[in-house]
Amino acid sequence: MTKDYDVIIEKDSDGFYIATVPEIPGCHTQAKSLDELMSRTKEVIELCLEVKNDVTSPKKFISLR
Repeated sequence: MTKDYDVIIEKDSDGFYIATVPEIPGCHTQAKSLDELMSRTKEVIELCLEVKNDVTSPKKFISLR
């Protein structure tokens, strides 16, 4: 299953492009070129979703000694 995300791209005063994914808190990256930014944005979305799934998935309690 694939999902599309809106990405906000800005350029800072040093010439770096910054990508932010508003739907995923804390999901952002930066790069010097737009090509590199697109690659990094896909990667950071995957990583943020992976971490989000790890944190929100219930854990099964086994025992305490």
